[in-house]
Amino acid sequence: MPEEIVYDQDALISVSENAGDLLFTAEFDKYRKFRDFQIYLCRKSDPESKGKVEQVVKFVKNNFLKSREFKDIEALNHQATKWLERTGNHKVHHNTKKRPSEVYTLERKHLRKVSSKFSFENTLKPIITRTVQKDNVIRFESNRYSVPIGTYDKRTKNIVYIEITQDDHLLVRLQEDGEVIARHVISSQKGQLIQDSSHIKRPSTKKDKLRKEIETTFKDRELISWFLDELHVKYPRHLLDQLKVLSKVIDNHPTFIDDALEKVKLLNLISANDFRDIAYSLHVEAKERIPKAHNKSDKYSHLKAAERSEDYYVNVLTGGKKS
Repeated sequence: MPEEIVYDQDALISVSENAGDLLFTAEFDKYRKFRDFQIYLCRKSDPESKGKVEQVVKFVKNNFLKSREFKDIEALNHQATKWLERTGNHKVHHNTKKRPSEVYTLERKHLRKVSSKFSFENTLKPIITRTVQKDNVIRFESNRYSVPIGTYDKRTKNIVYIEITQDDHLLVRLQEDGEVIARHVISSQKGQLIQDSSHIKRPSTKKDKLRKEIETTFKDRELISWFLDELHVKYPRHLLDQLKVLSKVIDNHPTFIDDALEKVKLLNLISANDFRDIAYSLHVEAKERIPKAHNKSDKYSHLKAAERSEDYYVNVLTGGKKS
């Protein structure tokens, strides 16, 4: 084995690369320490560091796997071994002008021996992680499995822990030893969406809360429920706007909302705007029936100023005697 191994950035290997301070997953870090080798982690989108490896992968895909038929994985592995002997490791490399098998023979004396076997069964846990996507599903073996709506949160990493049971069930948890939030039977098909009907049930929305607040304000609950149901049918896309209009009418004209509700029912006017106009009309009519209050100065209206002749004011101005 070599002293240093080059790895591409992968969620199974590394958690993050903070300016060169690498943080590995617990499982991989345990293996790395056991084997005692250094890590060269490629940068993201860096073709210079991993281009050679990617070219090898393309070579295997196009030269060996493309259009190849096989009945099972054992047969494919046997064919791969034969292909390596005659082509993969035997063919002269275009750039180095050497056969990979010959280069390996020269480099082998510089490699370290693998001292002991490593048992993944004793170190790896049966729970692995998956990322929750925006539509509240996770991917597992070419299928998508639902999790409860609201599990995805853009403020978090959206990592869940999955476990495969002996009876072929998929268990999903938010914490490694936490409560199971989703349980699915593992599908043998590919490209399927396995969904639990309880996962698509939406929590109480803003419209639901506003409707409940409006219903509790009216005396006739049955009548307001009818009116709100009719608004939902007539304005499915603008129901929240209609509810906001009703809420504003309740704040501005609370005394007249019950009478307004009866009138919209009588006239069959299914609109929050019509409800608002009727409530305002009732408010204006009631205001006109109330007599106007006297001004503060009206309490002196019964008093009259004394009337004097012009001679009185002449005498005052000339210093004469007042009469």
